[in-house]
Amino acid sequence: MTEPKPVRHPFHYAWIIVVTGMLCIVACLGFGRFALGMLLPSMASALKLSYSQIGFISTGNFLGYLASVLFCGSVARKTGSRRLIIIALIIIGASMALISRAGNFVTVLILYTITGIGSGATNVPVMGLITAWFDRTIRGRAAGFVVIGSGFAIIVSGKLIPFVNTLGGQEGWRVNWLILAGLVIMISLIGYAFLRNRPEDIGLSPLGSEEMTITPVTGGDRTAQSIYKNKTLYLLGTIYFLFGYTYVIYATFIVTMLVKERGFSETIAGNFWAWVGLLSLFSGPVFGTLSDRLGRKAGLMIVFSLQMLAYLMVAANLPPLFLYLSIGFYGIVAWAIPSIMVAAVSEYVGVNSALAAFGFITFIFGLGQIAGPSVAGLLAERTGSFSSSFFMAAVFAGMAIVLTGLLQKPRATEFREE
Repeated sequence: MTEPKPVRHPFHYAWIIVVTGMLCIVACLGFGRFALGMLLPSMASALKLSYSQIGFISTGNFLGYLASVLFCGSVARKTGSRRLIIIALIIIGASMALISRAGNFVTVLILYTITGIGSGATNVPVMGLITAWFDRTIRGRAAGFVVIGSGFAIIVSGKLIPFVNTLGGQEGWRVNWLILAGLVIMISLIGYAFLRNRPEDIGLSPLGSEEMTITPVTGGDRTAQSIYKNKTLYLLGTIYFLFGYTYVIYATFIVTMLVKERGFSETIAGNFWAWVGLLSLFSGPVFGTLSDRLGRKAGLMIVFSLQMLAYLMVAANLPPLFLYLSIGFYGIVAWAIPSIMVAAVSEYVGVNSALAAFGFITFIFGLGQIAGPSVAGLLAERTGSFSSSFFMAAVFAGMAIVLTGLLQKPRATEFREE
């Protein structure tokens, strides 16, 4: 008798990790964060929330996100990314379900902060899996496909939430929170079934390098400790801060501005938001691949330039054509920065330390997300318009372009797959 031939998958399991990771991003960032922009108008009316309170709710979410990224890297190394991701998704789903029963600002603030904790504890290890499963030559493209999960969630929320609000009236926003919570729990079950920590766990090598192997990073790993001496990491963190500060202003307030200041109905504003989601599906793969070919520096500068134009067009209160262009520019690059950052970090610190390094710059990124909506909300309340907030976002995007120009090409010793 001859020995049976080993069973081979028609494609590398790394792509299953990508698809499952994308669904996790749908849950943790798409439903857990970006759906808020669609939920705010009706929820704010029902709970009588001011502009500044809306901003603080968003900030609370980012505070939770920030707190979780401080520890999720070390927890993931001890327990495994897969287990942490599943637990975090369950936390997100439970907190969102409880928000559906909230009756005041403080309750929403506390619960949405907990949602943020789950979001950070999902996002960072999901992106860390990409560095383990893919060689650096295709890492930008792989990360690009993962981050577009937020785009799918925006499409769903842009269509689903106004429809449910129409059926449910003043209480429709509560039903929406419950629906989204249920979807998050379903995705946690999918993650449990398909996520794996490393290719070696199932006898594979990272896609793109059949010979490369990865050594697990432990809490005492020398390389993991020495990354904080890397000056480039702080520059990347600062650039990521500016992205966090600016993109979240647009994501949080664009629908509210369209409804409150431009006179659009919630349904039409939802259609605009859905277009952002549809266009954003191209952002990660296109610009992640572009950065693989042109370099991370060029990719970042192109993306920030388009974002700056998007903020300026909506801030200047120009004719509707420019509003459409703003939506288009913002959507087409929406998730490009995270996909490029994942690849960039691994090139400057190596694969073994990539999760810790990405967690570190995500912490700095989180500071930007905290400051952005709070400052923008207060500024809008004082001026009576969000135009000043979007002008501020454009200035900060311009600063990011300048700082990105300071990045040096990684040395061979920096991006060696250790």
